[in-house]
This record gives sequence, structure tokens and C-alpha cells, in this order.
Amino acid sequence: MILDGFLLAQMLSAWLFGYSALLSIINPPAGALIFHGMTQWLSERERARLARAIALNSFAVLVVALFLGARVLGFFGISLEALRIAGGLAVAVSGWRMLSEEPGAAQRKADKMPTSLETAPVERMAFFPLTLPLTTGPGSIAASIALAAERRASGLGDLLVSGVASVLVAASVAVTIWLAYAYSGALVRRLGPQGTVVASKLAAFLLLCIGAQIMLTGATDALRHVLATPG
Repeated sequence: MILDGFLLAQMLSAWLFGYSALLSIINPPAGALIFHGMTQWLSERERARLARAIALNSFAVLVVALFLGARVLGFFGISLEALRIAGGLAVAVSGWRMLSEEPGAAQRKADKMPTSLETAPVERMAFFPLTLPLTTGPGSIAASIALAAERRASGLGDLLVSGVASVLVAASVAVTIWLAYAYSGALVRRLGPQGTVVASKLAAFLLLCIGAQIMLTGATDALRHVLATPG
């Protein structure tokens, strides 16, 4: 019983640390504004369905990153620096498009695409770019890989704690993303039309800056490795 209590405390500590770390990087409330700005022509039901798909995709991405991230990158010969540069570029392009979009463009798009059949392309966007890299981007993937690398399993108990905590972290983050995205319409209504425009532009500019920072970090790390290589 004492051992079970100790393992439970370890599991709770690992979950709290992983959840808070990934949540601060993913930032679902800010992502909800970006998500709503990219899906304004959808109905509430369609947006909720898309939010559920993004949450499930995010859960899968985080589980893979927590358990197999380092191995997958090594198998394809992809470095974290390359992941940061490519993902940061995709994030920056998305932020630039949203930042340069005219305020009435979303409404014109809504008039042209009023039915579920015409929103099918958006459904195909559930994984890319809405899940990767806009929600679970290079930052969260790198953080997940780092979290997994910090946990060293010295026995069956530690292995069990690490595995269960990783699944709980991914599941709790995915649920938070689902709730934030599914109720993004309520958040936007509370902000009002002008507040939504201002918040969307600020979120888009922040997204552009995040993409630039991710690319800068990847490029800096790559140059550091190149300069540190002898000869």
C-alpha cells in the first residue's frame, strides 16, 4: 500500500509537471481565437465536430511524441532543428495570411460556402495545419520529447508511472484543447465584433512572431552545432 501510494504520488507529480508545461506552450485560449478566425463560416455544430477531431489528432501527436518522438525523428534522420525551422515557417505563413486578411474576407467566404459539403476542405485541414503545427507544433513536440527523455525508468514501477503519466498528460491537454476550441464561438461573442477583430489580429501577429521565433531557435541551434563541429 505504501509503495502504491508512492507510485501514485510520482504519477501525479509527473502529470502536473507535464500538463502545465505543455499547456503553457500550446496555450489553448489563444489557439481558440486563431481557430475561430480560420473557421468563421462554419456552424457551431461543424466547429464543435472539427474541434473534437483536432483534439483527437492532438492526443495522437502528443502520445507519439512522448513515447516515440526521438525514435521517429532518428529513423527519418530529422533533427529537432529542422523540425523547428520547418514548423516555424508553416506557423509564420499562417499568421501572415491571417494578419493580411481583410476584416470582411471571412464574411464573404461564409456567403460563398454555406453548406456542409462546401466545408469539406476545412475538414481535411483538421490535421494540417489546424492540429500540426498550429495546435501541437514544434514547441510542444520538442517539449514532449524532452519530458520523455527526462524520465528514466529504472524498474517496472517507474516504467508504469512514466507510461500512465504520459497518457494522462496527452489526454488532459487534448480535452483542454477540445473545450477551448469547441466554445471558441462563445468566447468571440463575449468579445464582440470589434474585440474579435482586434483579438484576432493580435493573435495572428503573435502567431507570426511565434513562427519567427521557432525558426530563429532552430537556425541558432543548427549553427551552434555546425560551429561546434571540429574541422
